Amino acid sequence: MNLEITHANNFFKVKGALDRHNIHVFKKQFRNVFESANVITVSIEHLTSIDRYGVSAIAQLHNEALVKNKRLSIIGLGHSSLYNHFKTEEAAA
Repeated sequence: MNLEITHANNFFKVKGALDRHNIHVFKKQFRNVFESANVITVSIEHLTSIDRYGVSAIAQLHNEALVKNKRLSIIGLGHSSLYNHFKTEEAAA
């Protein structure tokens, strides 16, 4: 399945598969996003699958928000590997 990202008013919906084949779409969409917004919300409710490249891309977006002192909210019942990644990072901190 292809990756589709829609947005309105700093609210982004990620739909489909987020993997190494389409990670460039995700990175292009969120490149410099914090230059024009202090707060963004990303819904992963309709994310059907994600691989380690997709998890890494979301983690990079999260880290960018922290470094730039911006707020990033990830909402929805997305793929469990994404939650496991952030839960592991939280336990290590």
